[in-house]
Order: sequence, then C-alpha cells, then structure tokens
Amino acid sequence: MSQAGCTLGAGARSSRGWLAILLAISGGAAAHATLPLVTDEADTQDPGTLQIEAGASYETGSSCDHYDIPITLTYGVMPRVDVAVGLGEQFESRENDDGHRERVDGIDDLNVGMKWMFLEESTYLPRQTIAPSVKFPTADDGDDLGSGKTDYDLTWKASKNLGKDIGLHVNAGYTWVGHRPDEDVGDVVHWGVAVDYRLLDALQGIGEIFGEEDMKEHETTWQYNLGLRWGATESLRLVVAGGSKLSGDAPDFTATAGVICVLGAGKADPSK
Repeated sequence: MSQAGCTLGAGARSSRGWLAILLAISGGAAAHATLPLVTDEADTQDPGTLQIEAGASYETGSSCDHYDIPITLTYGVMPRVDVAVGLGEQFESRENDDGHRERVDGIDDLNVGMKWMFLEESTYLPRQTIAPSVKFPTADDGDDLGSGKTDYDLTWKASKNLGKDIGLHVNAGYTWVGHRPDEDVGDVVHWGVAVDYRLLDALQGIGEIFGEEDMKEHETTWQYNLGLRWGATESLRLVVAGGSKLSGDAPDFTATAGVICVLGAGKADPSK
C-alpha cells in the first residue's frame, strides 16, 4: 500500500511498516519495528526505560528515489507494556507526468502505538504480544508524501529463542486503510518472518522476509532484508541493513542505517 508519490509497495510506506521503518525502512515511521528490520520482536521495554531509535533509510524504484530520517521513541509504562511514537522527515525525487524530475520533502505521518506482551516464553510456546497502532496524516498529501487519511493497524508478534544464539520472530497483522467514499482503496494484510544469529558476543546477523496483500486488488508483494546489529556499549547499538523485492510492486533496493539507545531503568543486551 503506497501512500506517497512513489509506488514502492510493502514495507515502503505501509501504515505499519519502518519504523520502520523502517520500515522498516519506510516513508512513514511505524511506531513499532526494531531497526533495521520491518518485522518486529515481541519484547517490550522495561518499566521506566526509554528506547530511542534514529537513522536514515533509502529506497529506489524505476522512477523514484525516496529518503527518510525517522526517529522512534518507545517507553516502558508497566511490566510487559510499552508505548511508542514515530515521526521523521522525508525527501523524494521522482519523475512527473511530463518526464521531468521533481523534488519534494516534508514530515512523515505520525505513528502512535503500544505493545502488550500477553504471553511469556515457555519451553514450547513463544512470547507473544498484541500491538495496536494509529497512523495520523501529518505528511503532505498535496505533494503525494502521504495519503491524507488516518489508518489503524493491529499486529500479532511472536518471538522464540532457539538455543543461545538464534532468535525467531513472526508478525501478522491487518491495516484498516483510511480513504474517502469515492476512493477505490482496500485494507492490507501484512506478515513477516525474521531470524537473528549471534556471530560474536556483541554482533548479530539478521535477516527477514516480509510481505503484504491488498485485500481489494489482491495484489501481493514480497521483500527481504539482510543486516547486522552491533552492541557498541551496554546501552547503544549500531545497525545496518539492505534488501530488495522478491515479487510484486515493491522497491528495487532498500538500505537502512541507524542507532538504538536505551536510557533509564532497564539496560539493553548488546547482542540484541
């Protein structure tokens, strides 16, 4: 579901997707998605802990280049519950109808969400969360940087440790896409599977496959990302990832780099 001038599909500008990003890796900061992936972990921030995620992302298609500088703040409000706010600045260079390049920029849509871990991990079951979120139309729809409508999303997230060094993460969600009565726009089902692997004490290799389907047109996109997370200190992580489309109307190439800083009562595990 593309909300901006570029037609860049799944993680690119879906209501959940980047941060993240980035969306993810995206042009509308999703309130929950641990950099640099679109697929999120089920974990929540400890009470009194503030996590700051900031970075830069780039994606390109056949006639468009899109850049984002997003930031997401996540705060642990009580055991197994946190809230998050995501916003940022976006820049786009695209080909207009007469074949000339035009450049536009502006703020992203504002994303607000929460996570509630309703089930902790056991021997056979993963830890699981429910994550509702709302995308408010703060981006300029006149410049095709946003849809101009409010979207609502509900996503189930599960994570399981597979031994000491491997983590598996699965997401599945539904986005209710805001639109005018005369607009032919469908809601979106989205999903993702991610794996992280400890390469060194403070270094993880990460990868994911994710996608979405427009429920009106029944068009499906698939994408992948590969990257690294490095725990520079106990409370600071540096991240980088790159990816591309597997099928459907999605970006030809995406790249994300950023930092994750944890402040307050809880402390980050450098290996995550």
